Amino acid sequence: MKRAIFPGSFDPITLGHVDIINRATNLFDEIIIAIGVNNDKKYLFTQEQRLQFIKNTFKNNSKIKVTTYQGLTIDYCNKMNAEYILRGLRNPADFEFEKAIAQTNRNLSGIETVFLLTSANTAYISSSIVRDVYRNNGDISSLVPDSVTKFIME
Repeated sequence: MKRAIFPGSFDPITLGHVDIINRATNLFDEIIIAIGVNNDKKYLFTQEQRLQFIKNTFKNNSKIKVTTYQGLTIDYCNKMNAEYILRGLRNPADFEFEKAIAQTNRNLSGIETVFLLTSANTAYISSSIVRDVYRNNGDISSLVPDSVTKFIME
């Protein structure tokens, strides 16, 4: 079974993330969306909210599991028997940053990182942009899946 971990903070999940995940389901038998826990980071949404956003977004896709983890991603990959790490790339800066992490992960563990380029219509979206728009009372509905939009409209 080809299993990939898609790690991130997903604060919140965006349509860019959804695009990468949906396209990756053709490449992997299972994708584990793993929400990293970083106690030093200040999140806009709670871990439970982020977990629910993702679960609700992919509730009809049996190839996708959603979990949380702490520590090194490669350690979590080993624990979950995942041979791959999935990452999305929006621009050359993302590539340079992700390349160094991927090379370190492969050197330390042998785990390969698979990169997918974001689609042109979502390449400009980042969680930090979404958070900034949201904090300033802007409309984020065109940037996030319905699970996030429904939550903030309640």
